[in-house]
Amino acid sequence: MRVAVLDDYHRIAHELADWASLGVEVDFFDQPIDRERLPDVLAGYDTLVLMRERTSFPREVLERLPNLELVVTTGMRNASVDIEYLASRGVRVCGTGIPGYGGTGQEPPPGVPSTIEVAWALILALFKRVSWEDRALRGGTWQQGLPVNLAGATLGLVGLGRLGAQMIAPARAFGMEVVAWSQNLSPERAAEAGARHVSKAELLASADVISIHLVLSGRTRGLIGREELGQMKSSSFLVNTSRGPIVDEGALVEALRARRIAGAGLDVYDTEPLPHDHPLLALENTVLTPHLGYVSREGLAEMYQQVVEDLAAHLRGEPIRVIA
Repeated sequence: MRVAVLDDYHRIAHELADWASLGVEVDFFDQPIDRERLPDVLAGYDTLVLMRERTSFPREVLERLPNLELVVTTGMRNASVDIEYLASRGVRVCGTGIPGYGGTGQEPPPGVPSTIEVAWALILALFKRVSWEDRALRGGTWQQGLPVNLAGATLGLVGLGRLGAQMIAPARAFGMEVVAWSQNLSPERAAEAGARHVSKAELLASADVISIHLVLSGRTRGLIGREELGQMKSSSFLVNTSRGPIVDEGALVEALRARRIAGAGLDVYDTEPLPHDHPLLALENTVLTPHLGYVSREGLAEMYQQVVEDLAAHLRGEPIRVIA
């Protein structure tokens, strides 16, 4: 086995798990690899370790990796990999559980780091003008604009699954009203979680901040487009910590430029890493983070430790956490 560990942005994967226990060659790549170069760079490897969806592996790339035998991805799904094609080739795909509670399907215990912490960081930065005032203060301007109170504001949750439901307790602590909508959400489920079920149109029209908590799929791709952005209040904010393509990025840029919404807090994008000339970077009414939703030392350590478990199980001929 020769293993390539991709997208180790922080250069710490080697120290977070006992790779040496595998007794095989493991190489770590800390920079993104252009799609055109992937087959040449990875030609000598039979095993790939992927960090979520940082690198895309469509069929046209995988076809040029004939030696591939095993792919291990963090998480139990990876929309950027043609898993169906790998299965047709007999390439095994394994995953990892969710950091903090092992992918058992249980609700995470209180205090487990998760995407909601980044979502709330973005919400607070938008409402309290953290980025704007930081820049202004460094430029010599004291109190450039007026912050907005969370108390009395309405949080609109698009998606009320595991992560969406965790947004409710902080919102209540801040004195916010919480409304929720998704394609399969029932009034009973919303009430059980502590939110009020509304239609999509009502959520868009009433929320002071909309936070997205959905899995990217054929149904959710482009779910928030030009029409939906046009239904939002001009004073409202959009926060996306799920997946970039759930929001029509071009339509969002247009809405932000025209000030049809007040601002956006984004942790995810159509293309990652975000290109240096991307128009979002030139907009003042955005707060942007580089897909930090699942990134913490503790979380990465648990993911990589589970990756090593997957690799060891494969070597024993007893695969675990098999996706395909």
